[in-house]
Amino acid sequence: MTSQSINTHGHDVHEHHDTSSMTQFGFWIYLMTDCLLFASVFATYAVLYPNVNGGPSGKDLFDLKYVLAETFALLVSSITYGFAMVCAHKSNRAGVLLWLFVTFLLGATFIGLELNEFHHLIIEGNGPSRSAFLSGFFALVGMHGLHVTVGLFWMIANMVEVARCGLGRRTITRLSCLSLFWHFLDIIWICVFTVVYLMGVL
Repeated sequence: MTSQSINTHGHDVHEHHDTSSMTQFGFWIYLMTDCLLFASVFATYAVLYPNVNGGPSGKDLFDLKYVLAETFALLVSSITYGFAMVCAHKSNRAGVLLWLFVTFLLGATFIGLELNEFHHLIIEGNGPSRSAFLSGFFALVGMHGLHVTVGLFWMIANMVEVARCGLGRRTITRLSCLSLFWHFLDIIWICVFTVVYLMGVL
């Protein structure tokens, strides 16, 4: 009876491990489709970029120091999320919650700075309808910001789950998927910073 219970338990653990692996594999597929989505928007921006319609260009609008502050907040948040994952694998619930909270604050800071940038552009008459260039800019940067916002809500959900349920295998799988998503957004932002802001100013 005991041997049968152990075998059954071992089968359940193996089956759950397989489920976690399939979940992460499925999430990788989602990230690849999201990568194609961003690639298409980058391509659209590249086509629209020269069309300023007599209005300001990136060189006239972008403040690299301000954008570097945004970049710093987002990139550091990737490091703090890494600390959260280290704590998760050590079954340190308090550490996970602490580093997820720090990551959330940094991500929220990034979104706040981006919304402030959009607000100032719009009130100065440089909204997305001003030119094809600005339409492409708002579409690309805004889509990335929307992804970060979704990540923040997802992070809140994970924090609630960790606080209530602890750090079971399923919870760690969900944290790992969000980790992939968050690091993916950092990579996309580096591309946005280079293509949109850095090349726009230079």
